Amino acid sequence: MRWNTKKNRALLGLGLDNQDGHVRVTRGENFHLVGGSEETHESMQEKCIKFNEKLSQRGKQLDDLESKELRELAEECRMNLLPPKPPKDEKE
Repeated sequence: MRWNTKKNRALLGLGLDNQDGHVRVTRGENFHLVGGSEETHESMQEKCIKFNEKLSQRGKQLDDLESKELRELAEECRMNLLPPKPPKDEKE
């Protein structure tokens, strides 16, 4: 089962610990990052870059990943991944 049927997927990173009022936004290949303290935002960037490197090493695109492989890669990169909610008529 694919984790989503749409193409052009992206990882979304949300940092919620910002207290300095600075708005941090980073867009990159396969990811969009918003918010967080300087340290948190930098950590999200590093994890997404590592994710893309591992994806490239496997010779794959984000759109090619099955749910299980996405979770495995995210775990290797120490990402906190929230799985998408399956459709009502489908159970994972």
